[in-house]
Amino acid sequence: MAWALTVRWVIRVGEEEAVLEALRQLAGPTRAEPGVLQWQPHRDPRNPRVVFVYEQYTDPAAYEAHVASEHFERWGKGEALPRLEDRERTFYETLDF
Repeated sequence: MAWALTVRWVIRVGEEEAVLEALRQLAGPTRAEPGVLQWQPHRDPRNPRVVFVYEQYTDPAAYEAHVASEHFERWGKGEALPRLEDRERTFYETLDF
């Protein structure tokens, strides 16, 4: 059963490009992780400071491995998260039917 996560970020004014660069740097290594089924960031066309990321993992352990990875430590925790005004995360279990 897959495990999904939605993330909504509101970027601080003036920090948009730095956060987008952090997401660019995260994309390749994150998608290459063995437990990642999908990782796709989106940007709100009406408010470019709002980013939505849909993530899907094989299980919760794969998500935990992701947040413990070197690339997430550097680009997520080190570069993106400190530049946010607001952050929401919601976890879901995939229904198997």
